Amino acid sequence: MNFIVAAFGVLGVASSGPLIAGTLGATSVTALAIAFWRNAIAAVVMASPVLIREPRQFRKISRPEFTWSAVAAVALAFHFACFITALQLTSVAAATALVCLQSAWIAVFQLLRGTRHRWPVLVGLGIALGGVAAITGFDMGTSPKALLGDILALAGGALAGLYTMAGGKARQSMSIGTYTTLCYGMCAAIVAVLALTGGQPLVGFDAGGWLGIAAITVCAQLVGHTAFNHLLATMSPLLVSMIILLEIPGAALLAAVFLHETLPAGTYAGLALILVGLAVVVAGQRRGKGDAQGKIAELGTD
Repeated sequence: MNFIVAAFGVLGVASSGPLIAGTLGATSVTALAIAFWRNAIAAVVMASPVLIREPRQFRKISRPEFTWSAVAAVALAFHFACFITALQLTSVAAATALVCLQSAWIAVFQLLRGTRHRWPVLVGLGIALGGVAAITGFDMGTSPKALLGDILALAGGALAGLYTMAGGKARQSMSIGTYTTLCYGMCAAIVAVLALTGGQPLVGFDAGGWLGIAAITVCAQLVGHTAFNHLLATMSPLLVSMIILLEIPGAALLAAVFLHETLPAGTYAGLALILVGLAVVVAGQRRGKGDAQGKIAELGTD
């Protein structure tokens, strides 16, 4: 049963990039509209059980819980803005791999805060950095547009790391339903302001556009992330984290099949290096003395 749930989880998160790229390319939907609706819908879905069973939880939110949730929401909003825009500029495979560097970014942030990691984490960071250099190097030779997409995807990964760390602080005392409702709801509000400021409409799309938004929300936000959160009850966090890394080759394969995306051989080598490097980083973080600090609170954002 766990294998089936894991398979749905991988397909769900891996479909995010191809679905977003396909929707943006074939419809009038804007990047920020996708970010707004997937978070707004997810907030409503996550709020419903809490409102039915324990509505008082929302009245008990403390100031620190609200503050950390707000920090996570800001990071998540700008993460989506960067990642979804990157998918319009560079390949799905490259954008997905670069944004999935969030666990590596967390390790870097911890280093800056004085955390001493075991040597496998540092080796993994080096391997992943080699993959980044390979991808961005090939995209630099392809076009400045693709390179800008790579930079935005890297920024999206760093913001995802900040979102994860802030979410971990909030989740120390909040239930997942209360936290995700608050975080996703505030994220949707922030994205709405960004959309209005940037002149990107949130409504008025054709049927294909709304179908794309619904598919992204159901597959990536609800099925993918829900599946992995379910697995945490029966599998070790390390194993779940390693399974999530299959999003990188999964997204590349789906993009190749459904979007007919072809990449230089060097880019695929970069994808492989990032995948191996992240696996080493995740394994090193879990085995280190700072396991509590290295723990990933929310499983992915895409």
